[in-house]
Amino acid sequence: MNLRQLKYFVATAETGQVSRAASQLSISQSSITSSIKELELILGAELFHRSSLGMELTNSGRELLSAAKEILEKVEEARRLTQRKSQVDGQISIAATYTSLGYFLPFHLDRLSRMYPGVDIQVSELNRESIEDGLLSNRFDMGIVLTSNLTNLEIETETLLSSARRLWLPNGHRLLGQSKASFEEVAQEDYIMLTVDEAAHTTMKYWSQTNYKPKTKFRTSSVEAVRSMIANGQGVTILSDMVYRPWSLEGKRIETILVDGIIPSMDIGIAWRRGREFTQPMNLIYDYFKQSFVSPQFSQFNVRK
Repeated sequence: MNLRQLKYFVATAETGQVSRAASQLSISQSSITSSIKELELILGAELFHRSSLGMELTNSGRELLSAAKEILEKVEEARRLTQRKSQVDGQISIAATYTSLGYFLPFHLDRLSRMYPGVDIQVSELNRESIEDGLLSNRFDMGIVLTSNLTNLEIETETLLSSARRLWLPNGHRLLGQSKASFEEVAQEDYIMLTVDEAAHTTMKYWSQTNYKPKTKFRTSSVEAVRSMIANGQGVTILSDMVYRPWSLEGKRIETILVDGIIPSMDIGIAWRRGREFTQPMNLIYDYFKQSFVSPQFSQFNVRK
């Protein structure tokens, strides 16, 4: 296993298509395809489900993705050891929703604090409505939110990544014997409904486009409660890959499969008041995320006004 293989694997996992990954890395599609096949041979596991729609991570692929990102980040840290740190000073206030703060932002806050030690980043956890109000009143400079939930036209957003939603099942569940489950099959199961960050509203919105509805057994704002109840066979749920972990707190296995139907992804990104003039710390934060997720060749000197 080598860093090139991991880099190509991560790019494919994040873009969902070999062609997009190849374009992003400025290499041939055959180079990526061969590297992924090499990885699968080394690991003895299939990493992607391949279809005409793109590349979907398998359970083994999702587990490798987390480790691969950590490895590549450590290599990047080693390369930056001799680089000068930013001398920019200032303060920025960021508001984040529960999901973005719990499952996305901490890793990046750590990187940002090391890259820009002179920038004081203040973070507050709030719900979407409070974040929107805070951005419009300039109480917050930026928000890290589920951009798929935002509707206020006075707020501008930049989506950083989209996380697919899948059906979560306990180990050994009867539906694991098939590649996809239908909404009709899911509707026959007890359903554990997550409520935090408008998850219940989003769930019912896409269920309403079907002829079925979930048989809700329990509602909770705790992702860990959902994880434990599913691992213990008390129901199923549909949630995003971002919050997925293969094990419950009790050490029991949780599996996932696709649902045969239209389910929107959970999109996460940056938000700010439309027309807001960016301060230097805001530009640093924006450029960091832009380079990390949207366009790797994005210039760090591009300033938004």
